[in-house]
Amino acid sequence: MNNTVYFDLTCDDEYRRQLLFEGQLLVYSPRKSTLAFVGFARQLIQEAFAPLDPETAQYHLSVEQYADILLKLKPGFIHHPESKRLIRAMFEDLGCDLDKTYFDVPKMRSSTSDNYLTTGIAYAWHPHRDTWYSAPPCQINWWLPIYDIQADNAMAFHPQYWNRPVKNSSKGYNYYLWNQQNRGAHVAKFLKEDPRPLPKPTEPLELDSQIRLIVPAGGIVFFSGAQMHSSVPNTSGKTRFSIDFRVVHLDDVKGRKGAPTVDEECTGTTMRDYLRGTDFSHIPDELVALYDDGTGEAGELLYKPKDLDPTSR
Repeated sequence: MNNTVYFDLTCDDEYRRQLLFEGQLLVYSPRKSTLAFVGFARQLIQEAFAPLDPETAQYHLSVEQYADILLKLKPGFIHHPESKRLIRAMFEDLGCDLDKTYFDVPKMRSSTSDNYLTTGIAYAWHPHRDTWYSAPPCQINWWLPIYDIQADNAMAFHPQYWNRPVKNSSKGYNYYLWNQQNRGAHVAKFLKEDPRPLPKPTEPLELDSQIRLIVPAGGIVFFSGAQMHSSVPNTSGKTRFSIDFRVVHLDDVKGRKGAPTVDEECTGTTMRDYLRGTDFSHIPDELVALYDDGTGEAGELLYKPKDLDPTSR
């Protein structure tokens, strides 16, 4: 496959999605709307870690103290009404149809340096596709760094696996069971190891050939949920903070459009999670049914946190 990175491409949202469904990567420079979003996130981060510098706070706190801060910070951002408002402004800025654009709540990620905290609430992601986690083929990921990043604390893409099957453990993953058993504040207690059944490759991968997209704070990286990606082992001396959220377009949902599926064996669907850009309503049940597989009795169809949920999925 011909892998291309498009920089500041001027096009409509439909063509942008088509490129992403073909395995291409898109990068956009910081814009007024994205800078407002990361600025809001940065304000929350700085308040949470004050008087410490958030990027180096890990050197002044115990792992337990650090996890406690994230336990309050991340759900506060995820569920803040301002986060949804700022996402909507970004959609308008990027030419998305708010009536047909649906998104899940934005996640704040933290990648600490030198293996300080890589489990639970600050999980360092191994190579994976989001489609191993019950995401639909039409899912598009939006990713933004909150502070400037560099090559040794970025995210890596592995496009050589775009349409190449990889042996993986997704067969043991059911999204409804995940909602029931592996989400909630207890995840912040996983400080040394993470016992959750996170789908991952079960064969060695060729990771030396990879793409790292270094964008300034407020820049955007767009990629398909089927794209193989991972966290770069952070050796920068600074914690990386970023935002990501997932988007589907109603026309793609209806038409069963999206990236090719080559090795996914998970069950359940995340389709109930997405919220419409206009009124934050859910995707109609009759469209969700196109993706459901009848395994809902195993757990919770839609996760409803009893407390503010800091987890990543």
